[in-house]
Amino acid sequence: MSASASPAPTSDESRIRARIDDWAAALRAKDVERLMAHYTPDTVKADLAPPLWNTGAATVRRNYERWFPTWSGPLGFEVHQLDIVAGDAVAFARSLNRLSGTETDDSRHDSRVRAPVCFRKIDGDWKVAHEHVSVPFYMDGSDRAAVDLAP
Repeated sequence: MSASASPAPTSDESRIRARIDDWAAALRAKDVERLMAHYTPDTVKADLAPPLWNTGAATVRRNYERWFPTWSGPLGFEVHQLDIVAGDAVAFARSLNRLSGTETDDSRHDSRVRAPVCFRKIDGDWKVAHEHVSVPFYMDGSDRAAVDLAP
C-alpha cells in the first residue's frame, strides 16, 4: 500500500507513537526513570536475556539498571517499520529496531530486534503492559542469533 493510501493515524495512534518516541529517547540516554514512566506496574517483558519472563515493573527496572552500565556512552536506537493498532482500552505496536553502541569492553554492537509491544490505556494514558524483544536465529544447525539481518 502506498503512503498516500494509508489511513490517517487516530489520535490514540499518534499518542502511542509519541510514547514510543519518548521511550526510545530515554533508552538512548539510559534514563531509567524516564523509561519506567512508560510501563504498567504489572508489566511483563520477554527480553533477549534470561529469564523467559520478567514480571512487574520492579524487575524490568532492575534489568535496565544492570544492563545500562555495560555500555560506554549513549546507546544508538532506531525504530523502523512501526505499525500501531489502537482500540479503546488496548493497543498493539510492532517494529524492527536497531540497537548500536560500544560496550564497556570497547566492542561495537549493532543489531536489529523484533519488538511487538502491547499497551493498556490507564486513566487516558497509554502504558506498556507487555513487551517482547527477540531476534531470529539461523536454522542451519548452528542456532546462532541472526543479529546481522537488515530490513
